[in-house]
Amino acid sequence: MDLKSDVPHSARIYDYLLGGKDNFQADREAAAGIAKGSPNLPTSMRANRNYMARVAHYLAAECGFRQFLDVGTGLPTAPNLHEVVQGVAPESRVVYVDNDPIVLVHARALLTSSPEGRSAYIDADFHDPAAILNAPEFEILDLSQPIALCLLAIVHFIPDDSVVQGVIDRLMKPLAPGSALALSTATADSAPEEVARAAAGYHAQGIPMKPRTRAEVEQFFTGMELVDPGVTLVNHWHADDAASAVPDAHVFMHGGVAIKP
Repeated sequence: MDLKSDVPHSARIYDYLLGGKDNFQADREAAAGIAKGSPNLPTSMRANRNYMARVAHYLAAECGFRQFLDVGTGLPTAPNLHEVVQGVAPESRVVYVDNDPIVLVHARALLTSSPEGRSAYIDADFHDPAAILNAPEFEILDLSQPIALCLLAIVHFIPDDSVVQGVIDRLMKPLAPGSALALSTATADSAPEEVARAAAGYHAQGIPMKPRTRAEVEQFFTGMELVDPGVTLVNHWHADDAASAVPDAHVFMHGGVAIKP
């Protein structure tokens, strides 16, 4: 397995800026360069991680979801999605998807399911929905029942809106009515200059990164019913005290949840 430890990777940069240890010197140097021009990036990343936990809890506790497909999982960072949803309903089933070899190495941390539930890991790329849907591990999910598709902090690494929309459409199509799309992605709406520097920093490391406006993010939910408050900065989505304490100017992510009719 080639981890390409000499090439910075977005998942490992994210891990380092969140205080994790699953990264290499190339990732740490890249992260330092990016954060130099965007010092609030770690705060934004933590705000997104907290958003994930609130979204997962909301979908499990308030909406009754028991099945989750998390594409672009990234490195395990507590709490992981299955830990949140199985804390609400132990029988919940979660399928994680990522294509980074180092995430695969640590996938066992994503497979610590409750005895009542199930968790599985698929080594596949966001750009290949067929590989995800046809993977044997996907079979722990029941397509006759609603599934929550989670695309959190991934689509900003895919600059072409039509590619993102195409993958969303292909992943949502076989899911039962009542399924959900939970998404978060980078935006420059809150801090244009700092986010532009962050994007330039990623580009300098060979990693494409496209911030999107709220209107552009809303387009990804076309045909679905957005859950209140719609697409917003992630610290405003069903905010708790910790989220509310984060200044908007330090949050570079829009998020939203919508239900398939």
